[in-house]
Amino acid sequence: MAMLFLNLPVKDLPASREFFGKLGFAFNDDFSDDRAASLVLGSDAHVMLLTEEFFATFTGKSLADAAKTTEMIAAIGVDTRQRVDEIVDTALAAGGQASQETSEQEGMYGRSFQDLDGHLWEVVYMGN
Repeated sequence: MAMLFLNLPVKDLPASREFFGKLGFAFNDDFSDDRAASLVLGSDAHVMLLTEEFFATFTGKSLADAAKTTEMIAAIGVDTRQRVDEIVDTALAAGGQASQETSEQEGMYGRSFQDLDGHLWEVVYMGN
């Protein structure tokens, strides 16, 4: 099985770390410093929050302004509808912005938000 590492540029690393900490996510301090924070989504899934300056060293392309353009949508699967609501409600209370309307389809419930930098996140419960 492969591990997944998403890399996202952030304007204010301490603020982003605090934001995601409020959502209940842990960080791996072995892979974090003043330029990067390793956000742990699961044993095989991590998001590297990188200062914009540090992120830029990994690409020759200009950085997208996530508040104006969409480069990706990160989706997180959770084990209950309640957890979907907890994460998104906490994100909104911590300074995140609402994104799409709540999605409810047969066997799936999801909500979304934009983080402090405008990156799009979906939180989804896929029940049976």
